[in-house]
Amino acid sequence: MLWSLIKLLVFVAVVAGLTIGGAYLMEQGGGAVIAMGGYEFTLSPLQLAIALLVLVVLAWLVLKLLGVLGAVIRFLNGDNNALSNHFSRRRERKGLDALTDAAVALASGDGRNALSRATTAGRYLDRPELTQLLVAQAAEMAGDTVRAEETYKVLVRHQRTRFAGIRGLLRQKLAAGDDLTALRLAEKAFEINPRHPETQDILLRLQAESHDWAGARKTLGAQLKSGALPRDVHKRRDAVLALSQAADVIDDNKSIEAREAAIEANRMSPDLIPAAVMAARSYIAAGNARYAARVLRKAWDVQPHPDLAAAFAEIVPDETPQERVKRFQALTSIRTEHPENRMLVAELLIAASDFTTARRALGDLPEKQPTGRNLTLMAAIARGMGEDEAVVRGWLTRALAAPRGPQWVCDNCGRIHSQWVPICANCHAFDTLSWKTPPAEATLPGGIELLPLLVRDEPKPADVPAVVTTEEAGSSRPATTASS
Repeated sequence: MLWSLIKLLVFVAVVAGLTIGGAYLMEQGGGAVIAMGGYEFTLSPLQLAIALLVLVVLAWLVLKLLGVLGAVIRFLNGDNNALSNHFSRRRERKGLDALTDAAVALASGDGRNALSRATTAGRYLDRPELTQLLVAQAAEMAGDTVRAEETYKVLVRHQRTRFAGIRGLLRQKLAAGDDLTALRLAEKAFEINPRHPETQDILLRLQAESHDWAGARKTLGAQLKSGALPRDVHKRRDAVLALSQAADVIDDNKSIEAREAAIEANRMSPDLIPAAVMAARSYIAAGNARYAARVLRKAWDVQPHPDLAAAFAEIVPDETPQERVKRFQALTSIRTEHPENRMLVAELLIAASDFTTARRALGDLPEKQPTGRNLTLMAAIARGMGEDEAVVRGWLTRALAAPRGPQWVCDNCGRIHSQWVPICANCHAFDTLSWKTPPAEATLPGGIELLPLLVRDEPKPADVPAVVTTEEAGSSRPATTASS
């Protein structure tokens, strides 16, 4: 619409300029006299301007005729392609000009102009693999998805443009949310060019979302072979896929296969917390407590986590709180100054009713790194030590406004997840969840509903309900869940 208005305004301006110029020349005196063959021609300024314009047009026509005449002469001299070459050069020149304009318009973001010029180039040039590709991209930019899809389908029929056509259709299906068709297209594109980085990433994501873990691991291997992934990243992501495959096997009640897959995932990436937890539980189910403890200690040394402590508690589920404190020393002696380690020790001691030592284990953590969890532990310690109810409520009030502490956070979009998953629920990125403290927030910590289990006396109804009713569903549990 805007382009049509601009062309109309330019046309009006040109007509107005010619009219004003003609009127000006008519008002001027003098002129030109041309004498030729005994004849004289007197021309006014306007007539002279018109004559010059006609002369230029005639000269241009003469040059064109001379070109055609030269082609005819060459044809008569035996060059059978002289005439066709003459006219094809003109068409090719026009087509290349239109193609250049289309490429420039496409790069500038002018989809409609690019589509128009690409269509023109297609009429002049016998290069469908080039012009059709520009037409498809221009139509896509202009919002004409129907024409873009039709053109991409034409490109798929030609061997040279098959990959480009499939990728174009793949982008359209992804934009439309048709992941099933997109997966099939990505597989075809991968067969044609298995070293293409973007195709590898898209295929891996789609395979992971559809739980095709075996196919995803093959794609990941192709990324390693093509140099798209460093070896350490490949090893980590392969472990994530193996872990996800193990989780699916567990859902299918195939215990032996799940155990083997979980152990394989932990072997490939010992620092992957969910893999360590699943492998440890697999060893526990097989009656191999020593291997389970070793796996958990190794993961704890890299990153202390409540799930590791919960799995460590499952090794001996029926022990007394005092026995558990003693057995857990094999774990808590590894990263003694880590906040998670200090809170775990405090939780174990609270369960064993050793409140003084529990307070000493927390140290200055509630003051320097306050979280809902350690402030709740302080409330439990205060109650266990016989502090006034106002002190207990004070700790609980602070816990309400304190941050939750480390959680599973997507490195790509910042989405917080209640538990680890291989694919972010928000941005669908693969292997982007990290156990870290998210941006400051005032939400309740996981496990606060367990406060009555951490103290000896039954709390009054007014003490805890406000804390419990605002707890978010599905939050992570502290390690005491296994020891209660």
